[in-house]
Amino acid sequence: MTDSTQQLRTTSPGFVLALLRSERLRVRIVIAAMLAAFAVRTVRTAILFNRENLNLWVVTSAFIAVILICEVLVLRAVDRAIGQERDLPQAVWIANIVAETCLPSLGLAFLSGAVPDLAYKPLANPAVLIYFIFIILSTLRLDPATCRISGGVAAVTYLLAAAYLGWRPNFGSTASVLSPDRAVIGFAFTFVVGGYVAGAVAGEIRKQVEAALREAETKRQVERLRHDLDVARSIQQSLLPAGAPEIEGFEIAAWNQPADQTGGDYYDWQVFSDSKLLAVLGDVTGHGIGPALLAAVCRAYVRATFAPDCDLLAAMKRVNGALARDVGPRRFVTFAAVRCGPGSSRVELLSAGHGPMLLYRFAEDRFEEIQAQGLPLGLMPDLGSDPPRLLELNSGDLLIITTDGFFEWADAHEELFGTERMKAVIRTVREHSPAEMISALYKAVTEFSGGTPQDDDLTALVFKRK
Repeated sequence: MTDSTQQLRTTSPGFVLALLRSERLRVRIVIAAMLAAFAVRTVRTAILFNRENLNLWVVTSAFIAVILICEVLVLRAVDRAIGQERDLPQAVWIANIVAETCLPSLGLAFLSGAVPDLAYKPLANPAVLIYFIFIILSTLRLDPATCRISGGVAAVTYLLAAAYLGWRPNFGSTASVLSPDRAVIGFAFTFVVGGYVAGAVAGEIRKQVEAALREAETKRQVERLRHDLDVARSIQQSLLPAGAPEIEGFEIAAWNQPADQTGGDYYDWQVFSDSKLLAVLGDVTGHGIGPALLAAVCRAYVRATFAPDCDLLAAMKRVNGALARDVGPRRFVTFAAVRCGPGSSRVELLSAGHGPMLLYRFAEDRFEEIQAQGLPLGLMPDLGSDPPRLLELNSGDLLIITTDGFFEWADAHEELFGTERMKAVIRTVREHSPAEMISALYKAVTEFSGGTPQDDDLTALVFKRK
């Protein structure tokens, strides 16, 4: 047995199962062939009935019965192994190979008819054909070494059976290679060659089986990964707020769509006991399961750190310190926090690396781009940042915070959607609700992209002063 086959049999349950099923098919073919041979022999004996044919039928039937008993025992062992999902012992495989290949030699030695010339007995017996059946079927064992062993054992046992019948090699003779004493050597050599040919075929079959098993295993892993990602997505989506908060004097909406099953963007809000609202938006570098986990960690830190009437900058520094200890050097979070209260037109905004953010002045029909006050979270242990910015929102004014998935979405010509197009869309729907603004913005960016894939997560948070 080759090392690669042995390795597969010890590490791949799928390969073992395929091998056992192949062996079961091989044994069933042998049993069917023996039954067919018995039926043919019986019909011939009935048609050409005489004492000699009857005696030969009895011996042949006993010979076939021995083969059938051996094959049935092997078949039962294979069925049990399949049912228990385990491999057969190595000794069973080797014993079966040797036994099967020796059986035709017994038939050759003891089932030879009354051939006038003893030299032709090793050649004229139909039992010689059984060697080829077993050699051909050995390919179903999917192991080239097994096929070569079958051919070698067949050649050796055939020569032994021929010697038992009286054949002797005559290497010094000048007779033709087709003479009986030379043809026996030719038969034996043919069995050896047949074993190597069968081994080559078995090797190719095994490659196909291995490829199919690898493909099936890859498919199972993909399915498990897809299931895990679906679970992660449902968990991540469940962490998003269920509905818009109700704060006197404001309309607020937010929306998120990851580029993959999971994403690194998130938004959240908390309404404290004094009815003040803290809304946050975070964008972790990258997208997928890793950034999604970091986004969940960031959400937990923010919820545990920010409290009513807390100092936004001090709270954000604590969150930054916690994230800096947890994330690697190439991971960081751009983050924006907005705080407002009922009945007040003042909004407090603090951004850690997140920008640009858009402030739309309705009465003046103009935009202001607000840049970040500090570095992204997790980038450095100490957060360098300016104090929060206080914004006075009048009736109809808008504060729009989006992740870069919007304005960096490119079309087929690699042109970015950009902030100017965002402003144009917002201006056309400035009298609509924040939720309708986000829908219009998403529709505009997808139409602009012309079908190019979404490469980054999309998240938007919109405040509108009533």
